[in-house]
Amino acid sequence: MANTVNESAIKKLKLLFTVVDRPKAEFYLDVLSQFDANFQLVTGGKGTATSELVDMLGLNIHKAVIISVVREDMVDDIMKCLEEKFATIRNGKGISFAVPLSSVIGVNIYRFLSNNL
Repeated sequence: MANTVNESAIKKLKLLFTVVDRPKAEFYLDVLSQFDANFQLVTGGKGTATSELVDMLGLNIHKAVIISVVREDMVDDIMKCLEEKFATIRNGKGISFAVPLSSVIGVNIYRFLSNNL
């Protein structure tokens, strides 16, 4: 009997934080949605550079913080894609990191977040 992969196997989830300039938030939301991110939250953020440095360098301190719930098995592919976009999109620089999500209440919520409907 051949080994079969159980499609409904529990897949670990991670919270992915992506920080970008506010005007690029919609673009990165679209990029992340390609990786089955069923839940994304965008909140405002502000950089920590001093006002003198901001003025001198012409920086944009108004940031968007995108919090996405993604499957752990997708994180490497997502990070590679984001790294490429950060390097190639004009004014598209940003940072991203992922942390484990240790628990979720309810099977239906888990299925939604893991795109395992």
